[in-house]
Amino acid sequence: MERTFIAIKPDAVQRGLIGQIIERFERKGFKIIALKMMQSTRELAEKHYEEHKGRDYFERLVEFIVSGPIVAMVIEGDNAVAVARRMMGSTKPQEAEVGTIRFDLAQVKEMNIIHGSDSANNAKREIGVFFSEAELIDWEHNAERWLYEK
Repeated sequence: MERTFIAIKPDAVQRGLIGQIIERFERKGFKIIALKMMQSTRELAEKHYEEHKGRDYFERLVEFIVSGPIVAMVIEGDNAVAVARRMMGSTKPQEAEVGTIRFDLAQVKEMNIIHGSDSANNAKREIGVFFSEAELIDWEHNAERWLYEK
């Protein structure tokens, strides 16, 4: 099973969308192995977005993610990175496919509700930025036999 990092951004938290977003991942069959609400520090945000450092939008990314609480989580499932990204939709909500999280819940690229890792390598790095190994809970998802072929 693959793991990926998801962050429910400050705009979604402020709009009361946490439950709806988490429910989508659970209904898809992903197992949540870590979950917490937190206020990101500037240092943490800069580490999270380090691959964008030097780009003209870096400061806007950092300022937005520290503007309010976020919900950080790690989900696990078959092909988690690619499936979660597809569920989220394009970073430009108006270009996202109907039924994706961003199409359904966001309006503009700058406040697009959710972040998800874009590769397995970045997922591993981002999980390490936000969670210690002790915070990752390995548990048996009883529904797995109904979700995945063995």
